[in-house]
Amino acid sequence: MAASDPLLTLMSQRLKALGHPARLAILRLVVQGPVAGTPVGEIQARLGIPGSTLSHHISELSLAGLLEATRQGTTIRYAARFETLKKLTDYVWDNCCGGGCRDSNCP
Repeated sequence: MAASDPLLTLMSQRLKALGHPARLAILRLVVQGPVAGTPVGEIQARLGIPGSTLSHHISELSLAGLLEATRQGTTIRYAARFETLKKLTDYVWDNCCGGGCRDSNCP
């Protein structure tokens, strides 16, 4: 394994951020929400995650580049960074799954 590969390191950090059920639920809610972003209060209310715990999980997703925050007055909205998510899924498909499917029905 090429541990010094910066792209591999970045993608593994992003996958690690998604490796927790609460963070995956947060991302799913935000992705399915408004393009302008989902207010943090709505995320908390819909998922029932305590504020300090939600803050931790959102921070992990943001540090991984998967969420982006914008402030509107006193409201903070989180939006998915779709370009980053697309790059992550493309990376997994191209670099981890490529050549793995030998069936003629594979995409």
